Amino acid sequence: MRIAITRPVSPSIVECQLTFQERQPIDFDLANQQHRDYEQCLVALGCKLDRLPAEPDLPDAVFVEDTAVVLGEVAILMRPGAESRRPEVRSVAEKLKTYRRLLRIEPPGTMDGGDVLCVGRQIFVGRSRRTNAAGIAQLQNLVQDYGYCVQAVEIRDCLHLKSAVTQVGRDTLLIDPTRVDPAGFEDFNRIETDPGEHHAANALLVGETVIYPRVHVRTRQRLENYGITIRTVNISELAKAESGVTCSSLVFES
Repeated sequence: MRIAITRPVSPSIVECQLTFQERQPIDFDLANQQHRDYEQCLVALGCKLDRLPAEPDLPDAVFVEDTAVVLGEVAILMRPGAESRRPEVRSVAEKLKTYRRLLRIEPPGTMDGGDVLCVGRQIFVGRSRRTNAAGIAQLQNLVQDYGYCVQAVEIRDCLHLKSAVTQVGRDTLLIDPTRVDPAGFEDFNRIETDPGEHHAANALLVGETVIYPRVHVRTRQRLENYGITIRTVNISELAKAESGVTCSSLVFES
């Protein structure tokens, strides 16, 4: 069974952490509706939703991806780089312990789940403002006995690694070459984002289908030309909080 852990949008999302975007007004009601549509898309693709309790006082709590990385054998609890986000991990841990043995990143390590891209037994980790060298070293130690290899990746002008590259097929990645060097992913087929579409590299692969933001029309066409099946969603309000389609769920096989 495929599980998708989600959490409702917090009314305090207007106070979210921002690094590379200017703050804009966020329509809370519209953000809620878009998030519900996103959840229904996950259900339509065969996921069983397992919703976390709301966290009204934690502005970024809807972005559960940053709190954990779920592998086939274990789940690794993150230590988010933004201190204000660390309380989000507690309730995620309570939920995940029903599915996996829990490991965790400890101080002085920091790591956001958005910086972690798992493709088979290869784990790419972005060196970012949220993820440091100590966190990357810890992750390598935690997963090596399970046969995973961790590779650190330099990123440019974006919040997380998954802002620059995501998986869209078994051996295929969607990549923004202005934010990450494609040469670091030479073992994979690579589809580059349209040069005129910023923030277009974030896609969520669920089974054989990719959930993708409706706004990136030209990059979507590139994906479809490659034979990739797309389901589009509108995340315009959540995107104002510097998020993409991977951010609002933890999807894994139970």
